[in-house]
Amino acid sequence: MPAVSFNNIPNDIRVPLFYAEIDNSQAGGGGAALRRLLIGQMSDDATGQPGVLFLATRESDAVAIAGEGSMLAAMYSKFRLGDPAGEVWCLPIKLAAGTAASGKFAVTGTATEAGLLSAYVAGRRVRVTVAVGMTAAQAATALAAAINAVANMPVDAVAAAGEVTLTCKWKGAAGNDIQLEMNRAGLVNGERTPAGLAVTVTAVAGGAGSPDMADVLAAVGDEEFEFVCHPYTDTASLDDYAAWMSDISGRWAWSSQLYGHCYSALRGAVGALVAAGQARNDPHMTIVGFEAGVAAPVWEFAAAFAARQAVFISADVARPTQTGQLLGIDAAPAGQRFTLTERQSLLSNGIATTMAPDGVVRIERAVTTYQRNAYGQRDDSYLDSETLHTTAHVVRFLRQRITSKYGRHKLANDGTRFGAGQAIVTPSVIRAELIAAYAALEYQGIVENAELFAQYLVVGRNATNPNRVDVLFPPDYVNQLRIFALLNQFRLQYPEQAA
Repeated sequence: MPAVSFNNIPNDIRVPLFYAEIDNSQAGGGGAALRRLLIGQMSDDATGQPGVLFLATRESDAVAIAGEGSMLAAMYSKFRLGDPAGEVWCLPIKLAAGTAASGKFAVTGTATEAGLLSAYVAGRRVRVTVAVGMTAAQAATALAAAINAVANMPVDAVAAAGEVTLTCKWKGAAGNDIQLEMNRAGLVNGERTPAGLAVTVTAVAGGAGSPDMADVLAAVGDEEFEFVCHPYTDTASLDDYAAWMSDISGRWAWSSQLYGHCYSALRGAVGALVAAGQARNDPHMTIVGFEAGVAAPVWEFAAAFAARQAVFISADVARPTQTGQLLGIDAAPAGQRFTLTERQSLLSNGIATTMAPDGVVRIERAVTTYQRNAYGQRDDSYLDSETLHTTAHVVRFLRQRITSKYGRHKLANDGTRFGAGQAIVTPSVIRAELIAAYAALEYQGIVENAELFAQYLVVGRNATNPNRVDVLFPPDYVNQLRIFALLNQFRLQYPEQAA
């Protein structure tokens, strides 16, 4: 005899006649929204409120809050090139103390021919028309005006006595990464300084100070973000991110289940990048190393990398992200790009890599900084960021399925004789549900070996708490095609053909 468990209709209702309640517990199947979070600095003169999350649907939103030319606005612009549809939130930072970085273009001489000055600031070309007879002071004044006229430029330019001083629009050491260059495209592309003039570049430097990331990250609260992009790779900041994402008490802890993965970037020579990677061991952080010759600043490189990761992972968490193009990022000049041997060293020491064999910067492998277990032994279980995203996907999938179907069920032993329709679940029912869920994940291409999974799956009531079910869930994640090795064992002639 049926004994249906209703959620709302009481058994003692006496008023006639027809009553119906709606139960969606068997219909749910929606996936979690994989939101993006960009963390970056505001311009010092920005009027928005720092430390407060905001949803940015267009670049003007970021500019309005973080300021024109700010790091955060530039990150948003680059991110949107690679991820035009994702839900992007921003967390603006403003330093109360610190020093803004600065650099110079120093112009000398008098032009003896007409031409163009082609200056590059953070990878952006600024061109000034030069007439015969133009003095150094005139050229510097024109160059400063042209730089200030470019929308969202990260520096303010001031000309005096033939020198253009460029000052970062925000305080902090991050500003030191702004690259200044002349004639980057080279003579082959028609870039040269007109005869009679000379331009000397003083690299941007002197920026000091960094955010207290612990305070910054506290502002995120319990909001879920699958992709977190930031440009801070100093030890203190990375330690704060590691604590924030921790498996013990952070966003990956059993008590939080917020998950997510962090993406950053670091410029440098191979040796310095390898040393930086060896100093870290965090499965929830991916730092992509890039060449000194790349014009884009570190915050834009990180944003472009994270954007393609976000798009590819959102489409399929288990599919490798290699070959994803970093839109808006120019490769280092030919001859200055990391070689295969150098990229192998980076990947072996916790630094993610890009490649640009055709001049287009693409993701090569998005490894994490995790390299060693608790005993200091080599461990590749969290080598690739795809593994972390897959893990979060599987747990969220199971959480949605269990909480939707069995959110208010009673728990009984296997073999209990209860009426059909009762809101009662047994260990065997849960086991069958998990096997069915695994089959669905296998169909999606997320896991494999369903038969062995069912063999190793353990479901049982807790020995001391009768209201608790304990599960050993042993998924076998599908792998990625990373290496194709072929031995071309050629012949000059097959023996039977030579006879």
